[in-house]
Amino acid sequence: MSNDFPTETPAVVTCGLPYANGDLHVGHLRTYVGGDAFARALETLGQETAYVSGSDMHGTPVAVNAEQEGVEPEDFALEWHDQYEETFPKFNVEFDNYGHTHDETNTELTQEIVRTLDEEGYVYEKEIQVAYDPDADQYLPDRYVEGTCPYCGEKARGDECDEGCQRHLEPGEVEDPRSTITGNDAEYRERAHKFFAVSEFADYLTEFLDGLEGTSNARNQPRQWIEDGLQDWCITRDMDWGIDYPGEGGEDLVLYVWVDAPIEYIASTKQYTERVGRDEYDWEQVWKDEGEIVHIIGRDIIQHHTIFWPAMLEGAGYNAPRAVAATGFITINGKGLSTSRNRAIWAKEYLEEGFHPDLLRYYLTTTGGLQQDVDFSWDAFQEKVNGELVGTVGNFWYRSLLFAYRNYEGTPDTDVSEDVQERIEGAIGQTREAVNDYDLRELGRAATQLAQFGNEYIQRNEPWKLTDDEPERAAQVIRDCVQIAKAVGVLLEPIAPDKAQALWEQLGEDGAVADAHLEDALEAPPRNFDEPGELFEKIEDDRVDELNEKLAERVAAASDDEDDGADAETESDDTAADEAGSMADTDDLEPLADERIEFEDFQDVDIRVGRIESAEGIEGADDLARLEVDIGFETRQVVAGIKQLHDLEELPGEKCILLANMAKAELFGVESNGMILAAGEEADLLTTHGDAEVGEKVR
Repeated sequence: MSNDFPTETPAVVTCGLPYANGDLHVGHLRTYVGGDAFARALETLGQETAYVSGSDMHGTPVAVNAEQEGVEPEDFALEWHDQYEETFPKFNVEFDNYGHTHDETNTELTQEIVRTLDEEGYVYEKEIQVAYDPDADQYLPDRYVEGTCPYCGEKARGDECDEGCQRHLEPGEVEDPRSTITGNDAEYRERAHKFFAVSEFADYLTEFLDGLEGTSNARNQPRQWIEDGLQDWCITRDMDWGIDYPGEGGEDLVLYVWVDAPIEYIASTKQYTERVGRDEYDWEQVWKDEGEIVHIIGRDIIQHHTIFWPAMLEGAGYNAPRAVAATGFITINGKGLSTSRNRAIWAKEYLEEGFHPDLLRYYLTTTGGLQQDVDFSWDAFQEKVNGELVGTVGNFWYRSLLFAYRNYEGTPDTDVSEDVQERIEGAIGQTREAVNDYDLRELGRAATQLAQFGNEYIQRNEPWKLTDDEPERAAQVIRDCVQIAKAVGVLLEPIAPDKAQALWEQLGEDGAVADAHLEDALEAPPRNFDEPGELFEKIEDDRVDELNEKLAERVAAASDDEDDGADAETESDDTAADEAGSMADTDDLEPLADERIEFEDFQDVDIRVGRIESAEGIEGADDLARLEVDIGFETRQVVAGIKQLHDLEELPGEKCILLANMAKAELFGVESNGMILAAGEEADLLTTHGDAEVGEKVR
């Protein structure tokens, strides 16, 4: 097991590279804001940290879109790269280095690593079936091919089943291939390509996953791929745009984009060292000696970061990641983002609406756990901002500092009370634990709950009633409140850095709150400070109505085609049910209930697809287990009678079906908020056959 943060060795935090092919939206920002918050939190703990990323410049989508616009792929991608570099700081996402995959550093490192893999015997040449468009007279790399996934039967791209099981697909695997260039059927022809022998790393990858930290989906999802048998990975493509294959037999091939993309993590870290010097930060210590490598990625690229990437690192003599934390997806009013249909909240749109970036940072990091899907709505955004930032944090900051200024011209000249110091120390411990659990929601809660305590403390003690009769007591209460306000600022900085800095300056503190460590939350604030101002502004209902109207127009336009046939859900199919029932041995089954229910009664039952995040037995109960179940909008604690029937350690990551509007109950002192559905005496957990998303309703 790795030591808890902070460690004596440097850390690097990376995010999956934004693809230089289009505008950024809130779905992208969830990952980059999350990575930024985690990197800031590590630094608050005292961990030496670099936060790096870069633009993914290569691949067929860039080549295709550049061709459509009549420009060179490099010029096309660089234009988007420049836009990303300008956009990220506007959301207080501050990379220590932000490069791109086409620069010299990444090109040289990529070719060096591939040469090493070749020399170590992990690269070989093989004749494979490659899609070919006879009308265009050219071979078709991945994104120039569409067809059917051979694993789940859904529509798929040439390199990924993006609408189904999300598996990585090798060249030649897609069934019924069609050319995206001409729209005609493609044919498969033999072609020599280079392969990376991923299959040789199966034992290593199993051991790697056993020790991997981060989110449970990143640890559990890849195990199935290993159990199914790893397939070697084609690492070359038939195209001109990309990094040339460095070796014999690949003169007219470029490296697959997923070879050079993660190597940009190393290249960007190296560029950071070249800029600040090895005494400040040594990239080789992190990547080749001892270091803490943390990847914050989207859930759709888990396979690349937990199978291909660690195998490449091991084969080339680099360190493996300590943690992979995979974020959930963002939906809009329950529907997935669609950039092609303009169903999104765009980064530039959010800024144009005039909202402060820290409001969105707070919403994205504290709404649900890191790996949960988050459904964005302006109403929910308003509720969280007004309730937690305005009503709790902002209200406490302003009332405490204003009372202190008007009555004491700053911080009262007395010590913090023992009870309040202990409460702040508890919040510091909660923050440390949240960072080591990769739990950004809990990181935010540590600060917000401390502010809530402060509000309750000042309300309970009513210092305005004490100033005349008990002045020493009044000074003590306000001294405590100013200390709590400072502590909240230190704890909230990773998530809301601008607002925390504004508070820092109102307190009269020198320097930047970003340079403060957790222990500074207990250091006395300056004796004097100026009159404070309110740091958060309430979002009014009419503003939300306006935003909802804009969003509704987009969603309606995108949903027209999807709503066809919705009434079919109300139709029953007794014939199909009878045929399915005839296959079972009915002698041992419970008889069917004679009493029928109306369809309207069934509609009142809210059944959701869930994912089990944790499972543990309940002490003193022979059969009961406590489960944490992600149902998309939140994580529910559920008590289920499965302790003796399932290996609880194997359950995290498994999908299940949960009755969400079941009345709450308390069993053996543990609250149960929902019911897991299971069949038979062996409690066979119900799940989904296809790829239904967590939180989707069972109809």
